[in-house]
Amino acid sequence: MNRHLRLILGVAFCVLLGFTACKKKKPVSERIAKAWVAQSVKHDATEVYVVGGSNNAVPGYSNYLLILDANKTATLEEFDNTSYTGEWELSGETTLILKNLGPEPPTGSNGRLEFTIKTLDDDKLVLSRLSPSLKTGNTVNEYTLKLR
Repeated sequence: MNRHLRLILGVAFCVLLGFTACKKKKPVSERIAKAWVAQSVKHDATEVYVVGGSNNAVPGYSNYLLILDANKTATLEEFDNTSYTGEWELSGETTLILKNLGPEPPTGSNGRLEFTIKTLDDDKLVLSRLSPSLKTGNTVNEYTLKLR
């Protein structure tokens, strides 16, 4: 009888393991399509904003908002209260592209901003710009974002 119990428990464990292994994550395009706000921001290696911080070098990041809709519409509200709308797309699973941004494109961007997706969790997104931002003094910026 003990042998039968071990066999039944072993089979049950294997079935449970099989169900767990088969659970798939949603595609990046579905997981990223949310409204994000700044939790912290770095210009190069210098942290310039932390939510709730009293000594933020760039307190305007409290207004930062990135909305990536499921229909591929992007809205970006920058630290200086400049707003852009356009489209978003992914290149592979690690590059986010904001394109056709307007009404006036971000300085020096031709309406296109590209980011490396460093981390993507259900409630956290870390993006690093692929090119320097003229608006922040040619720094490569890293944005740690949280759900709005």
